[in-house]
Amino acid sequence: MARLNFIKSCRLALSLMVLLNLFVHAAVNAQAAYPDRPIKLVVPYPPGGTTDLLARTLAPRLSERLGQPILIENRAGAGGVIGSQVVAKSPADGYTLVFGSIASHGILPAIQTPQPYDPIRDFAPVSLVAITPNVLLANVSAPAKNLSELIALAKSQPGKLNFGSTSLGGSPHMSGELLKSQAKIQMVHVPYKGGAPMLVDLMGGQISFAFDNLPSSIQHIRSGKVKALAVTTAKRWPHAPEIPTMAEAGLPGYESSAWFGLLAPGNTPKAVVDLLQRHVSAILKQPEVEKIYLEQGAMPVGNTSEEFVRFITAEMQKWKTVVNDTGVKLD
Repeated sequence: MARLNFIKSCRLALSLMVLLNLFVHAAVNAQAAYPDRPIKLVVPYPPGGTTDLLARTLAPRLSERLGQPILIENRAGAGGVIGSQVVAKSPADGYTLVFGSIASHGILPAIQTPQPYDPIRDFAPVSLVAITPNVLLANVSAPAKNLSELIALAKSQPGKLNFGSTSLGGSPHMSGELLKSQAKIQMVHVPYKGGAPMLVDLMGGQISFAFDNLPSSIQHIRSGKVKALAVTTAKRWPHAPEIPTMAEAGLPGYESSAWFGLLAPGNTPKAVVDLLQRHVSAILKQPEVEKIYLEQGAMPVGNTSEEFVRFITAEMQKWKTVVNDTGVKLD
């Protein structure tokens, strides 16, 4: 009897080992086959803005390397939170990605209560794709022709001037709040649902001033439809050297910038994240892509997933401190 039980136990153990081996091979093969169907890339902002432009430059090249279509879906709302929430709740299989930004994954999650999601826990950051300056814009008929005149005008008319931005809590908005804080002026913030509608109103004179990401406004600047008063970075942007920095234009010490990156849902297999990261990094090193991004006002990056995690963590802390210091209300 004991020998029979021993034989049965051995057979059971062998069966379990075979099943486990089959499971492991199936998992490995399934992972190795990624991707075997189309991938959805959620852009949590309207078409035509900086995030959308950068995503649409990356997507077809990533599609070519992966051998599967990448379908872009614009899911705008709440400064990028709505589309990002959709991705955070999607299956962690690499078939739904988000092209996030400083607003959706650096500012708003750090300061909203309750927190809509955790950019680290609820996502698998793939790579920082690009950084870009913001730019202070003016309607061509605006009474102030440079930053110093704008500050003087705002001080003479407290609370009378307005400035538009691409969203509530986005980096253009926060660039405006930083201007108000450092220049000690009062201006009314007018949030828009993306860069395209804001630029329409700026060109039409419904607002006199605005902050935007440089890529989505550079063509309008160069065509003379709007006037660029200053970029928000510490140094002039190499591909728009004619635009002074905020510091040069009359506000020493001022510095702000925007960033964009690719993220997957949390718990996405590391092999999938690493595969996406390698392809993204390789694409961003292509001279053609670098040229396109630079012409759009963006600097390609392409760092590792681990580096991107550390970057997001630092950004969240930075903007939480800025909001606490300025008392900005975003709800």
